[in-house]
Amino acid sequence: MIPRSLGEKLKALVKAFPVISLTGPRQSGKTTLVQALFPGYAYANLENIDEREAAEEDPVRFLRIHARTGVIIDEAQKVPALFSYLQGIVDASGEMGKFILTGSQNFLLIEKITQSLAGRAAICHLMPFGIPELDGAGLLPDNLDQYIFCGGYPVLYDRKVDPTDYFPSYVQTYIDRDVRSIKNIGDLSTFRRFVKLCAGRVGQLLNLSGLGNELGINYKTVRSWISILEASFIIFLLTPHHRNFNKRLVKQPKLYFYDTGLLCSLLDIRSEKQLASHYLRGSIFESMVVSEYIKLRYHRGLQSNAFFWRNSTGHEIDLLIEDGEHLKAVEIKSGETLNSDFFRGLKYYRRLSGEQAENFNLIYGGDKTLVRKDGNAIGWKSIASLLNN
Repeated sequence: MIPRSLGEKLKALVKAFPVISLTGPRQSGKTTLVQALFPGYAYANLENIDEREAAEEDPVRFLRIHARTGVIIDEAQKVPALFSYLQGIVDASGEMGKFILTGSQNFLLIEKITQSLAGRAAICHLMPFGIPELDGAGLLPDNLDQYIFCGGYPVLYDRKVDPTDYFPSYVQTYIDRDVRSIKNIGDLSTFRRFVKLCAGRVGQLLNLSGLGNELGINYKTVRSWISILEASFIIFLLTPHHRNFNKRLVKQPKLYFYDTGLLCSLLDIRSEKQLASHYLRGSIFESMVVSEYIKLRYHRGLQSNAFFWRNSTGHEIDLLIEDGEHLKAVEIKSGETLNSDFFRGLKYYRRLSGEQAENFNLIYGGDKTLVRKDGNAIGWKSIASLLNN
């Protein structure tokens, strides 16, 4: 098994919290990770009808039996009644780390935890492989387009499945299975078109009305469907930072995908060669960088501290990181050759903010990491340095 960055954090958390919640997209490796970390724990998958019925019919017995040795409960949100009884059991026993709950539907699982297990559960997110994990295992492609085209889902590296075979089936299963369990959507064909339209708007400001007009649905439906994609870790919204420097700022968030392999599939990109000349390659690279940073945070057990900044005159910083009292500005360019124009946005923002040069970074499509007068130029493979510099 490829070591996961979140592993050490999970081993520490089971000593400090009665319940551990691990969410993330389907097939990101949640069950594989916790079973490897805690081999003595029992395992119950509530997608299995027999196990789900046992948990529903007698939740107290189900929990008490498993509490003796510890238990991993997969897709725990499928039996909501468990959470209320779980509160009483962990309060009575006082033992740490006996219950590990995993699930692929973030909103549903977190909702139950906040209602019944507030203060008793540590919440973590496991995403598909990130660049440092693959690099450490010797599996990171040397070619940027190859990595973007494949993305980070473990099955692509464990079983060498071709992305063109994997992702269409993944999307079909997600829509037919997960979407129906989150919300009753009558017209799944329209929802499929909606997901593809979102892919075509990657890296852009979210326009609910524009999406709705193309599909013939209202903006409230679009907003609901966006929430479904967020809940299943397909997309995320990057919100604008509030600091305005006396300039009017945009208020809409920007739309990104957690995995570029899935994104390429939704855009009907069927090869690395096609990606290399695709008109959205720059936006796809931007989505990769932002999502890689968020994965770095999640895999250290941290919440996202990422924003973007754009004013009404069009000046923009692609990624703005809150780091204590300071802000780190990150510009993202997919080109492999450094160009002085790449630093234009950073120079503008530096004049406004007064931040020091070390807080300005450029992530680009090349391999070298260099220190320039206008900021640090960081090759795409070294994105983890954003957490350290």
